[in-house]
Amino acid sequence: MRVVACLMALAMLWGATGPALAKGYPPPMADGQTVEWVPPALSGGNPFTMPRWSPYVVGVGIGVLCCLAFLLSDKTMGCSTAFARSAGMLERLFRGKAVEAKPYYQQFKPVVDWEWMLVAGLLLGAAASALLSDTFHFHWVPPLWAARVGADPVVRWVVAFFGGICMGFGARWAGGCTSGHGISGTLQLAASGWLAVAGFFIGGIATAVAVFHIILA
Repeated sequence: MRVVACLMALAMLWGATGPALAKGYPPPMADGQTVEWVPPALSGGNPFTMPRWSPYVVGVGIGVLCCLAFLLSDKTMGCSTAFARSAGMLERLFRGKAVEAKPYYQQFKPVVDWEWMLVAGLLLGAAASALLSDTFHFHWVPPLWAARVGADPVVRWVVAFFGGICMGFGARWAGGCTSGHGISGTLQLAASGWLAVAGFFIGGIATAVAVFHIILA
């Protein structure tokens, strides 16, 4: 069943991205503009120094990676549990082994595991990509936020902090995040994954409309 599910997921990925790749659709830019995308093999350029890759190519790559991880290591891709483990390791510095007595940490040990290393790799990989492509910029406040709310970093950090708490609580409550449910769950054709993805879109769109068209209007 795992092999069948993975093959079906790859077929769906190719069906969704194949026409776009053939037409060479460029990926969108943050400012509404677009950048022409040319496959590195055809352009002769270095893919590691490209500012952006086609989202369709990246999507197929993530699908293939998930299938290989699932088939070869019996592991599914996920990220949010790593943050819960990090919280447990931080708490253990102050409370010692008492942390391990909690039911949650008996199931999810507060240790550095493959998922924790995956999140660390995402951060390091993103930094390396930005540095290699000469697109690394440090902002105390993102330009979009500064334009709509203001350049006060304290306000931004407070909102980001509580937003992160809400996201972490929601991911643990739902038993997965956009990686666990949105990628690994849908790849296995799990009903919970597809329902979670629908909730992600509905909640994200509703929040964006409320913030940018009502609260900050």
